[in-house]
Amino acid sequence: MSRISNFILGLLLGGLAGSAAALLLAPSSGGELRSHLSEYATTVQDEVKKAAMAKRAELENQLIVLRGPKDNPPA
Repeated sequence: MSRISNFILGLLLGGLAGSAAALLLAPSSGGELRSHLSEYATTVQDEVKKAAMAKRAELENQLIVLRGPKDNPPA
């Protein structure tokens, strides 16, 4: 066999071995994995929303302070 065909054969066998290993060593099924990822994404989304609301409130309070009455009004 030529070097190119040996390379292609090795590539195919390596791909098959890697796929088999991934299927055998996967901790959960595809459905369970998708469910877990969906729950994680929802949790992260909720945390980001809460953090954004807290930061918005903080910035609004800072804006109120900055817009408040001046200590030295013009004469």
